[in-house]
Parts: sequence; structure tokens; C-alpha cells
Amino acid sequence: MPATAKLQPPTEADLVAAARTGAEAAVRELIRRNNHRLFRVARAVLRNDSEAEDVVQAAYVRAFTSLESFRGEAAFSTWLTRIALNEALGRKRRQKNHVEVEMLDDGPQGGEVIPFPLSLAPQNPESESGRAEMRALLEECIDALAEPFRLVLVMRDLEDLSTEETAAYLGIKPQTVKTRLFRARKQIRESVAARLSPVFSEVFPFDGQRCVDMAGRVVAVLKAKGVVG
Repeated sequence: MPATAKLQPPTEADLVAAARTGAEAAVRELIRRNNHRLFRVARAVLRNDSEAEDVVQAAYVRAFTSLESFRGEAAFSTWLTRIALNEALGRKRRQKNHVEVEMLDDGPQGGEVIPFPLSLAPQNPESESGRAEMRALLEECIDALAEPFRLVLVMRDLEDLSTEETAAYLGIKPQTVKTRLFRARKQIRESVAARLSPVFSEVFPFDGQRCVDMAGRVVAVLKAKGVVG
């Protein structure tokens, strides 16, 4: 066997097989690989970091204590995500605040595609503060969405799942996913614009010392030309 083959990371199937035997390392690696998605999905339902973490933990416990029920008909990560989603929805129902996913109609079919980039990679160290503020603003706007829209937005734009995968997770039609994603993006754009509008008039300020310096430079040039005394 070529030496490079030994360097390949274990596949999901390899890890699941090892986890069935109780291998701790395999369980830890499966958790590491799925933490991000499961947390985001649970957070999209519950809008609370602590409760989302509880749901993710419960989902892992349920999954790893019932591995015999995993038949491999879908990816293990897909199976895990469905468990976490069901755990989150169950907790929401118990809190009597659940918004049924199918309560909203499909609305208009098709529509304009509204780009909504969520990548906020900093261009330099000085941008970290602004990046954190923008992330907080986006999280607040996403939390304000109705659950059906919020779930679709998180799965499609944050987790980069396909339309078909998202539809399978939520048990809805692909066209419904597209419609809800369109509406979610539109609502986010409108919400961000509304929150930022009060400071629009302050964009590109040119006052204070900058204003004073400009006047000084202009006057100096005019004096040199004999325009002012």
C-alpha cells in the first residue's frame, strides 16, 4: 500500500464503524466534524446559545446510544442533523412557542435572486471590532426571522446545504425552500437597512480637525497666489 494512503483521514463510514465498537477516538472525531452544523441548526430553532448546546449534547447522546438504528441509508451527518433538528423542535414545542414549519404558504413562485454574502473575513487586524459588530447585527436580524425562514437561511446560506438537502431535512418541497430563502434574504436586507439608516447621514464625515486642516491648506494656497491677504 502506498505510504500516502496511510495519511488519508478516516472516512465517516470508518468512524461510524469504530464508534459502534465503543471507540472513544472515533466518537470524538465524529462530534468534532458535526459540531458546527448541529449547533447552527439547533440555534436557528431556539435562538439561544445555551439551549442549543443542550440540544446538541442530547442529540449526540441519543445518536451514539442508538447506533444500531442507523442503517446507512443516508450519511451519518444527515442522520445526526435530523436528530438535532427534532430535539430542537421538540424542546420548542414543550416551551409552547413553536412555530409550525408548514404554517406559512409557499407564496409567489420564483423571484429575483438576492445575493446575501455571510462571509465577514477581516481584511486587517483593525477590522476585528467592526466585524464583530456586523456579526452581532446579522445574528439579531436572523433571530428576528420567523422559524421557517430562519431554518432555511441557516441551512442554505450558513451551512451551504443544497436546496434538495434542505428540503429533505425539513420535509418540504425544494420550491418551498427557494421561496423561503428568497423571503428570508429580503427580510434580512430590509432589517439591516432599517437598523443602519439612522447613521447614513454620518457616513464619510469630513469635520473636526480634518475640516480645519482643509481650510488651512486652502487659505495657504490662496495667500501664495495673492488672493487673500
